Amino acid sequence: MSSRAFQAFRAFFREAAWLDGQRATAYARILGGLSLLAAVGWATLSLTDPNPAARPLGPDFVSFWAASKLALAGHPEQVYSPAAHAAVQRAVFGGVDTGYAAFFYPPVFLLVCLPLAALPYLASLGAWLAVTGAACWPVIRGWLGRSATMLPALAFPATFYNIGHGQNAFLTTALFGAGGLWLQRRPWLAGACFGALIFKPHLGLLIPIALIAGRQWKAIAGAAATAGALVGLSLLAFGLKTWTGFLAVSGLARATLERGLVPPADMQSAFAAIRLWNGPVPLAYAAQALVGLAAALAVAVVFARRRNDQAAAAALVAATLLATPFLLDYDLMLMAVPLAWLFAEGTRRGFLPWEKTGLVAAFLLPLLSRIVAARTGLPLGPPVLAMLFALVLRRVLARDEDAPSFAPSAAAPAPRTTPSR
Repeated sequence: MSSRAFQAFRAFFREAAWLDGQRATAYARILGGLSLLAAVGWATLSLTDPNPAARPLGPDFVSFWAASKLALAGHPEQVYSPAAHAAVQRAVFGGVDTGYAAFFYPPVFLLVCLPLAALPYLASLGAWLAVTGAACWPVIRGWLGRSATMLPALAFPATFYNIGHGQNAFLTTALFGAGGLWLQRRPWLAGACFGALIFKPHLGLLIPIALIAGRQWKAIAGAAATAGALVGLSLLAFGLKTWTGFLAVSGLARATLERGLVPPADMQSAFAAIRLWNGPVPLAYAAQALVGLAAALAVAVVFARRRNDQAAAAALVAATLLATPFLLDYDLMLMAVPLAWLFAEGTRRGFLPWEKTGLVAAFLLPLLSRIVAARTGLPLGPPVLAMLFALVLRRVLARDEDAPSFAPSAAAPAPRTTPSR
C-alpha cells in the first residue's frame, strides 16, 4: 500500500467525514426498520407455532413472572428453590422444558416483580417492557438533548436484545442514567436512583468509589437510605427465610459464571473473554480484577476532579461496563448513556479524531458481539468497551483551555438527528 493510499485509509476512519447527519439518520432508520421487522417476525412465529416452547417470547422474563407467581401464592422463599421455580416456568409453556432461567436477584427485586403474575404471561411481558421502556426513554433523551427523536434509541441493537429477552436493562439504564443527570442538581434523588440499583449489585461496584472520591455526601446518604429501605421492606414483605434462600443460591450464581452455564460467548467481560479462550478460572478472575482496578482508579480520578457533572457520570457508566465480570448483551443497553453523552458533546463542540468511528463500533457492538464470539472465538466486548471508556475519558479529562482541539470542522459536520442539549 502506498503512503498516499495509507493516509487516505487512515483518514477514512480517523475523521469519518463520510458519516454526516443525513447518512447517520439513514443508517439508523435502516437498522431500526430491520430490527423491528425481525422482532415482529419472531413474535408472529412464536404466537402461531403449535409448540409454544419452540420460540418462547421473553425467555428471561419467565423467571420474573414465575417468581411473582410464587410470591403471590405466599411462597416467596421458593423463588430460590430451582426445582420449585423451574416447575412454574414449565407450566407457562404447557409443561415443556425450555431451559431454566434462574432468579439470582436479591429479594429487593422481588418487590419489583411482585405484581407481574397478576396478569397473564404475555400481557405481563408487554406491560413490563412498556413501563420500563417508558422510564428509560426520557432518561436517554435527557442525555441526548430535549429535541432528540426516538430514532437513536429504537435503532440501538441493545434495545431489541432487551425486548427479545424480556430483561430489565431498561430499568437499570433508567436508574443509572437518571442518577447521572441529577447528581449535580438533585444529589439526594440521584443517590436514591443509585441505591435502587441494589437489585443488580454487580452493576453498582464502582458507585461507592465514585461518590466518595467526589465527596458526594448527600448522594451517598440518599443511596444508603434507599438501599436500606428496600432491604427492610423486602424483609417485611417476604421474611428472613427468603433472604436466607437468596444467600444459599449465590453459590449457584457463581457456578453459572465459572462453569460456563451461561456460554462465555454470550457475555461481554474480560472474565468471559479468557474463558472463551479456554483460560483457567483463576486467570479469568485475575484479568477481570486488573480491568476492574484500572476502571475504579480512573473513575476515582475523574470524580475527584469533576465531582458531580454529567461528564463524570458518563465515565462512571462506561467504567461499570468494564468492571463487572457478569455482563450480557442486553446489559449493553447501559452504553446508551456514554454514547448519548459523546454524541451530544460531538454535536455541540465538534467530533474528535476517531470519535465517530468509535461511536459506530460501540453502537453496533450488541448486534455483533455474541455472533462473532460464538463463530470465531473473538471477544469483541472488552476491547470495544475499553475503547468507549477511553473516548469518554479523553473528553472528560480535557481542560477547557484546550478547546481548540474540539473545534468543529467542515469534514465532520454535526449530525442532525439529535441537536445539542
